[in-house]
Amino acid sequence: MMQTSLLHQKKTAADVSLRSAAAEDEEFLYRVYASTRADEMALTDWTEAQKEAFLRMQSNAQRQSYLAQYPQAEYSVIAKDGAPIGRLIVDRTGRDLLLMDIALLPEYRNAGIGTRLIEELLDEADRTARPVRLHVETFNPAMNLYKRLGFIETGELSFYHEMTRQPQAGEEK
Repeated sequence: MMQTSLLHQKKTAADVSLRSAAAEDEEFLYRVYASTRADEMALTDWTEAQKEAFLRMQSNAQRQSYLAQYPQAEYSVIAKDGAPIGRLIVDRTGRDLLLMDIALLPEYRNAGIGTRLIEELLDEADRTARPVRLHVETFNPAMNLYKRLGFIETGELSFYHEMTRQPQAGEEK
């Protein structure tokens, strides 16, 4: 059902690895999703129960949309020392490698983990001469990371920017 990539066959860093997401990861994956919306939820005057109901609905809608649009995408759990800390979703079925989502629990952000995972995807893209494409909200601070890694803005849809990084043939990194 899910493709196996080079990322799944090796550790990505000394203590970070990827594994295919499974049904038993559903609650953890919801927690990761909810953590990405925490700042937004803090601005509402909703009760905790209302926030959770909204976030579960949004998480389910996102998952169903991804599954419908990209049925062969690879859903991975990012682990550090064997413990789950985030998610990575990549679709490799088109002309481009599509980085659909990368998210870490807050306590693991800004530690270079996401950067390293994206660099490994870029290495794969370079080896296979394929661009990497992603969509990012216009206000997401990760845009700076993507620009630093060589992504450029190639389109706009609502409050999302499409960013693409072309393969780097034969360049030293």
